[in-house]
Amino acid sequence: MSDLLWVNGEIRYFRYPVLFANSHLKHGVFSRHGGESATPFHSLNTSYSVGDLPEHVTGNLSKIKNTLAAERLAFLNQSHGTEIAILGDARGKGPDSTPRADAIMTKMPRIALLVKQADCQGVIIFDQGKRALANVHCGWRGNVQNILGRVIARMGQVFGCKAEDLFAAIGPSLGPCCSEFVSYREIFPRSFEHFMVRENYIDLWAVSCWQLVEAGVRNKNIELAGICTRCRTDLFYSYRGEGKTGRFATAAMLV
Repeated sequence: MSDLLWVNGEIRYFRYPVLFANSHLKHGVFSRHGGESATPFHSLNTSYSVGDLPEHVTGNLSKIKNTLAAERLAFLNQSHGTEIAILGDARGKGPDSTPRADAIMTKMPRIALLVKQADCQGVIIFDQGKRALANVHCGWRGNVQNILGRVIARMGQVFGCKAEDLFAAIGPSLGPCCSEFVSYREIFPRSFEHFMVRENYIDLWAVSCWQLVEAGVRNKNIELAGICTRCRTDLFYSYRGEGKTGRFATAAMLV
């Protein structure tokens, strides 16, 4: 786990050092800055479903696509479930042609896999040897359903990936400082109480790291951004911190 690399231009985004060192992968955790959207979505909102003008969202997504030099973006109709989309020849391009899923995986190059966030985790999972990639939207419901373990198992089934060969990066999201769940006894399994940092506060970063390791990922291969979105609304959107707001993007692409 190490510090993120900050790229400060019109489009401001972060990169994970270990992932960035691999020439077969391009990625970025995009901040809220550098886009076209007006308040309260200012400015690089990537979601069509929060009330922003569609033309602004389309323009923002185009900026991300151009920043990564991608042929196209592939994103999801996220529903806090466990569905996993496998990208082969599908050519969905807009909000009405996206699969309903919370993870997407592929071996196809030049297509950026994108998930949208405003406190949930964006988790990139990469197999250098198999040239296989997944991008996962993981909120607390995703943790409860162990979507990360499901994705790793699916990568093994579909692409022949071995968990010990995978690299994973957990993005900016709700941190242990702000992850209050008053009803945690009703919504979380008892095992999550091990990750309680104080009364009603669960460290979901630690939960995700644990679930990745339980699925076979080596601890040394996990990078953690360690940035709380609710604390850093100057950089990222936060539903808990702002209510009506936009969604920032985590995107990754094989090259």
